Formats: sequence, C-alpha cells, structure tokens
Amino acid sequence: MIVAAWAGRLEAPDAGPQAVLRALEDAFANVADRVTPAVVNVSAIPRKDAPPAELERFREFFGDEFVDRFRRRRDEPRATGSGVIVDPSGYILTNNHVVENAQAIIVRLSDARKLPARLVGRDVKTDLAVLKVDGAGPLPVAELGDSDRLRVGQWVIAIGNPFGLDRTVTAGIVSATARTRVGVATYENFIQTDASINPGNSGGPLLNLDGKVVGINTAIVASGQGIGFAIPANMARDVMKQLIAGGRVVRGWLGIVIQDVTDELASSFGVRERQGVLIADVMKGGPAEVAGVRAGDVVVQFAGETVREVPELQRRVAAVTPGQSVTLVVVRDEARLPMTVAVAEMPTDEPAAARSDAMWGLTIEPLPADDPATLLGRSFSRGVVITEVAPGSAAERAGLQRGDIILAVKGRTVGDAATFYRELAALKPGDVVPLWVHRAGSGGAGKNEYVVLERPRRP
Repeated sequence: MIVAAWAGRLEAPDAGPQAVLRALEDAFANVADRVTPAVVNVSAIPRKDAPPAELERFREFFGDEFVDRFRRRRDEPRATGSGVIVDPSGYILTNNHVVENAQAIIVRLSDARKLPARLVGRDVKTDLAVLKVDGAGPLPVAELGDSDRLRVGQWVIAIGNPFGLDRTVTAGIVSATARTRVGVATYENFIQTDASINPGNSGGPLLNLDGKVVGINTAIVASGQGIGFAIPANMARDVMKQLIAGGRVVRGWLGIVIQDVTDELASSFGVRERQGVLIADVMKGGPAEVAGVRAGDVVVQFAGETVREVPELQRRVAAVTPGQSVTLVVVRDEARLPMTVAVAEMPTDEPAAARSDAMWGLTIEPLPADDPATLLGRSFSRGVVITEVAPGSAAERAGLQRGDIILAVKGRTVGDAATFYRELAALKPGDVVPLWVHRAGSGGAGKNEYVVLERPRRP
C-alpha cells in the first residue's frame, strides 16, 4: 500500500501552482468580461476658430504654413480618448484634456452605437471631466472602488482605446501611490502603474481584481516604458459629484504662495528636519494674512496632520469646505506657532496668460489648447512657449530664444507656467538646472536639445 501511494504521487502532477495561475487568469478574464461593456470611445470635434492672438503668436515663430495647417485641422473630428460609464443613466468619467475646447463630443458605446454627449462639467486642476449621454436606456456601468486601500504590488487592469484599438485590456501592478510632480495637473496624487497605457487610453478605467475602478488613466512618461499614471478613484468621485451637482469644483483657499523646504532653507528658518512648506508670499487681504501668517513662515502642520511637501498641502487646503476654520502650525524664528485660519473659497481661475519673471529674464505662455505639437509631428503634448527673452538675462546666457518650447525641467514634464517656476523656485544663486527644449527650424522642422539655465547670483 505504501508503494502504491508513492506511485500515485509520482504520476499525479503538482496542481498547486497551476491552480493559482488558473485562478488569476480567471480573475483577469472576469474583470474584462464585466467591465469592458462600460468602457466607451470618446471623439471630440474641436472648435473651428481659435482666438486670433493665440494663433498669431505662433505665426511669428513657426511661419504661415504652420498656422494655416493648424486652422484647417481644427475642425476635423478626431478620436481623442476613452471614458467609463459610472451611472446607468449615462454619466461618463473621462479626462479634461480629452474633451477640452470641443465643439461637439461623440461617444461610441460597446454595442457600436454612436451618441452625442454633453459636457456636464470639467476640472482643469485635476484633469477630469464628466459627460452625459441621454436617451440611451439603462447602460452597463463600472463601480468606483476605494483607491485609498490600494497597495503597491497589487494587480491592476487598464481598459481603453489606445491608437484606436477599441477596448484593449492590459494588466500590471501598482508601482507607487501618491505620486506627485508629474507636471500634468495642479492637484496630483497619482497611482503609478506598469500596466500598458498608450495614447487613446486617457480617460479609461484602471481596475482592481474585483472589477472596481480604482483610477482614471491619465498620463504616461513618453521617454520611459511601463510608467503610467492614473487619477485615484476617490479624487475622481469627489470631483464628479461636484461637477454633477453644480458644474464646477469648489475648493478651499488660504491666499499664500508656497515652496518646498530644502536642507539649506530648513537650517536658515530654524526647522530641525527637512519638512514643512515655506510660505514665499502672502496675498494681501487673504485668509492667511488676516490670521497673521507671514512670508518666511514654515507650515509644519495643517488640521492636525504633518505637512511634508507642497502638493500635499495644496490638496489638503483644497479639500476644506470654504468658511471652515482650521488650525495650522508654523515655525517662525525657531518657535512653533499655532494659528487659526478661516479658509475661503478659491477664486475663479482667470484665463491663462503670459507670465514673466525678471530674475530669469523670460516670458512664457501656454501652448494653444489644441496642441500644435501634434500637427508638427512631435513626440510631446505639454510645454510652454518662450515669447520674450530679456537681453543680458540668465535666459539669454543659457541660449534660450523666442519660440523655444520648454518641455521639461530636470526631467520633469512642464504642463504650465506654475509648474515651470515651481521647479526653479528651490534653486540657490549659482545653481544650474537642465531644460529640455524644442527649437523650431526652417519649414517647421526642429529638434529637441538640452540647455543649462543658471540662477543669477544676485537678486
């Protein structure tokens, strides 16, 4: 009997590892089966006419042929991304950059129906938008999960329409959470994943193995493989609720300009460790000034929680309901001072405008909303354009020119002027920083190159 038992064991394969793999395989397939019907293709028809000034400044840099080609292309429909149905009545979550400046939006459902969608609201600061299709009957939906429960190493699945390939499913793991300084949005708290995310995936869902949406796929690192970013579902849920309720997102505001604390700054401001956020300026009449906050204070606590970096404080302040009072602790002259601040509502954004900086000697503007980089066949979709360079300035010494497009600072993508200047703010006099720049050539052609910008040694 003993011999027979051993013989049976040798003949029977070890089913343990195979069973685990089969279970994982089934989990992936079940998520794809259940959620794919809720993923849609989003196509936008851009507005036909751009503001004249927006295009004319590019005529000077890139010539008549480029501007004329840009005008012709603006009214052509194009598939721009993905979305996910989150309510059977037809509410769809997607990215703001997928639908911004759209004259009309067409959604293609999994059953091939094409329906017009209306824009319920969009939030530039998080790169989120909510669409609505009406009269389609009950629709398949994907359930929003709790992104705060995500752990690094967990499996995730991305579904979208990369390169026009409808409802493509890819899988990977959570590479990191709470990722900031990506340069895509004002408020960043991204999930980083190595699940393949490509152009066209924007706005599609990132899912856990329970089939719940834990993120909205948003960005990739163009120069790297296996690095994608998704907006956490909890952030998306909050923004969506506000957009549906009132068409806009209400945020808290203190009226301060802030920057990170370097080792040198920590020492000079009497902060024992490199933590907290330095207040570089206080807006006159704002909540912080009324509470007695001063430029040079270092915020180390907000609402009872430790503050470590700028994006963290930005998110926490924004999440406070306007009118609510909170306690913040600042370090001033090496003493910790608690202060009570009545948080106000963040003012409505003004239209993007040129921003200049005397220290660096350059004026920059955002790229047009319908990015001309695409028309020139370039491999970037973010950046700011230099419109003025002061003679004898740090910018001129670095070799920067009018018409150059700054793509990245220290390897970090530049999404807007605020991102660009935030990266420069921590530099000390004499420090240098590499800028990745696109420089146009004859006939609209050009090249990408690095230049080194030095912070002036005098104010």
